[in-house]
Amino acid sequence: MSEIRIENLRFAYPSGEEVLKGLDFTIDTRSTAIIGQNGAGKTTFVKLLKGLLRPTAGKIWLDGTDTVTLRAAKLAAHIGLVFQNPDDQIFKAAVLDEVMFGPLQIGMGREEARRAAAEAMEWMGLTGLEAENPYDMGLSVRKLIAIASILAMHTQVLILDEPTIAQDRVGRTRIRDMIRRLQREGRQVITIIHDMDFVAEVFERVIVFAEGRILLDGTAKEVFSNGAALEAAALEQPAVTRLCRALGYKGTYLTAAEAAERICGRRGQEG
Repeated sequence: MSEIRIENLRFAYPSGEEVLKGLDFTIDTRSTAIIGQNGAGKTTFVKLLKGLLRPTAGKIWLDGTDTVTLRAAKLAAHIGLVFQNPDDQIFKAAVLDEVMFGPLQIGMGREEARRAAAEAMEWMGLTGLEAENPYDMGLSVRKLIAIASILAMHTQVLILDEPTIAQDRVGRTRIRDMIRRLQREGRQVITIIHDMDFVAEVFERVIVFAEGRILLDGTAKEVFSNGAALEAAALEQPAVTRLCRALGYKGTYLTAAEAAERICGRRGQEG
């Protein structure tokens, strides 16, 4: 497990607009969701983490090394980023070639890259599509191909930008299971996302960005219990949480299964 420490991180565009305003925190072993409205600084932050942008001030430390001193290839082998739009990432004419491309670029041999690609494709339900052209497939499948192409690189850190876009229940389940499996393997998963229901179900830590600063940082239960802070960030609680509150239940329930277990259990005790 890598150590990622953010120290007084600031970023401003050439226009002078400051997007990040002195972030200080550590990315620990928990799966972490970064949430906030558009313009809060989420995408800028992950681009800095990946090395696609350079800080105006402050540091990002990766295992004690300032990331601005690392070559792009070194950083690419350690931190993988899946873009929000898979069409910004996919460019090969066959699925297998697309998924193998990243592993080959970071120095894997061809057979090792093929094995890594096959495993990643199996995780994402893409086995059997090796020779297909990604652009003959729908957006949901292209998103899974993009995830597999980074997953195959075996990076210690995986960043997912809006992973559930266009996904049906099966796709969401595959992505959820992939995240949990990576956590069991000791790899760090970070997402920037607007899907509060998926955050509540899957992620252990939630960080709320607002106007380039951290407004809230805690467990999913802690963050989604703080309705005032979420309102200040123009965010909503998960659907189940809002429904249970509307029905008069005082607890913070994050998923339908949790709500059913606690509410039905309570009624059983009362009966």
